[in-house]
Amino acid sequence: MELWVVLLCTLVPLLLGGLYVLGVFRTRRPGEPPLDKGTIPWLGYLQDFRRDSSEFLKRMQRKHGDVFTVLIGGNYFTFVMDPFCFDSIVRESRSKLDFKVFATQLVLRVFGYKPLEASRNIVHISSVKHLMGEGLIAMTQTTMENFQKLMLFNVSSGEEKRVWQEENLFHYCYNIVFRAGYLALYGSEPHQGAGDKEKAEEQDRVHSNQLFHEFWKYDRLFPRLAFAVLPPKDKREAEQLKRLFWNMLSVKKAWQKDKISPWISDQDQLLTENGVPEYMQDRFRFMLLWASQGNTGPTSFWLLLYLLKHPEAMKAVRNEVDKVLRENGKEVKAGSPPITITMDMLNQTPLLHSALEETLRLVAAPLLVRGVLEDLSLKTSSGTQYTLRKGDRVALFPHLSVQMNPEIHDEPHKFKYDRFVNPDGTKKDFYKNGKKLKYVNMPWGAGVSICPGRFFASAEMKLFVFLMLSHYDLELVNEEEEMPAIDISRWGFGTMHPVHDVRFRYRPRF
Repeated sequence: MELWVVLLCTLVPLLLGGLYVLGVFRTRRPGEPPLDKGTIPWLGYLQDFRRDSSEFLKRMQRKHGDVFTVLIGGNYFTFVMDPFCFDSIVRESRSKLDFKVFATQLVLRVFGYKPLEASRNIVHISSVKHLMGEGLIAMTQTTMENFQKLMLFNVSSGEEKRVWQEENLFHYCYNIVFRAGYLALYGSEPHQGAGDKEKAEEQDRVHSNQLFHEFWKYDRLFPRLAFAVLPPKDKREAEQLKRLFWNMLSVKKAWQKDKISPWISDQDQLLTENGVPEYMQDRFRFMLLWASQGNTGPTSFWLLLYLLKHPEAMKAVRNEVDKVLRENGKEVKAGSPPITITMDMLNQTPLLHSALEETLRLVAAPLLVRGVLEDLSLKTSSGTQYTLRKGDRVALFPHLSVQMNPEIHDEPHKFKYDRFVNPDGTKKDFYKNGKKLKYVNMPWGAGVSICPGRFFASAEMKLFVFLMLSHYDLELVNEEEEMPAIDISRWGFGTMHPVHDVRFRYRPRF
């Protein structure tokens, strides 16, 4: 009899604890948002969210309103769909709302990097110094040189005749933009003398192309890796690719390169000074590669594709590009050296910038998550007051609540290249219910977690498109082909990918 009592006293707490972990006892407290745990303990709506995050959130918003809490994989997420609440959330102090725990788990899983407390400050300090202001001008110049190396070396030599070349547009854009950014950041082959320079540049073209193909393999695994749902075979491949990049980007190999960007070298030095072991620095460098180059190529693809599908937009942006060239004394000629585009010239292209913003509005879909460190009050634009519970996570999905909101953006599913610019070239304001909005497009995140490299990324993409429009005639192989659908598995991870590629052709304009 005593044995049964002991067993009962042992098993009951374990059973109750297990049920608690599964979320069985969670109830909505007074003042909290609507709570929806789904029908499956612990998992909740994990499968629905993974299958199609946008459709799931639309359904929950119709059911519960603009603020609701759902159970996803053992965690309670409060989604806030009211854009007037965004500012108070992204500006809240890190002692109350913090993205560190969520981010730490993610980067450890996908890059093998375990962040130090100082890591975020290191990235921020280096990015402000080298990817903004005077540093950005220098980085833009280096990126320009690498675009010339990859795209225009045949044009300048006179080898590339005015004949059409056919490619897959997504692969072409991702490949070229990734490689130019990689070489600008991580350095190129050293050389001495003119003949040696040509050999070094050819090595850069070959090496960066090989690296891109390995990166593309990894990037296709990324969403399922982030959710920890890779099958064994793919998981093994992901681990092999991680090790490949840790080795190829290692600190030891890095110093064999020439022209390593100060953005990278400064962070190497700061990590060393903070006692980060070399093997972990190698992983940090891999994380920086994906963060800096994982979205620029796909976004460039969508921008060029939208321009190709909208002739009036293509004409307007190309006319702007040609005008900037003329006003700056630049001219594209057959057999002449490639033109150099400066940061100042990019700043003279409000239509190109608006077209990029419009592209990002349509295809950039990050998920912004903060951990709730203490009970917190949230007031919506309707005046309703909610309490966010300590231990939960609060999440914003601006693609749905802001970027595709018809109350903010007229005909949100249409590409309007001049949506973000006034006729005089100034930035346009946006309103909802007559009230001006602060956040109308959030591809870079916001607040303390906003992408520190956003100005460099924007310059990189505009450089690429500027060069394509100034040097090449472009057309789709099948002009009647519909825009490809997006790959819904990538919701929440930045720029969406197409479900299939699109064939295009290009030839030198002159």
